Amino acid sequence: MSNNTGAAAGSGAIYGLGIFGALVYFWQQADAFWEYVLAVIQGFFWPAFMVYEAFGALA
Repeated sequence: MSNNTGAAAGSGAIYGLGIFGALVYFWQQADAFWEYVLAVIQGFFWPAFMVYEAFGALA
């Protein structure tokens, strides 16, 4: 029985790099304490924000 988990591990690494890149981007845009807190939240949940904006553009 063969499990094909190699592709899942590779995509997880790419997703992790995307989260790290989003954290860096949003962190650079912040100026105050609560903006840094929001930057961390946005960095972890950027795919949800992206999908929400994409569906909003389609409507």
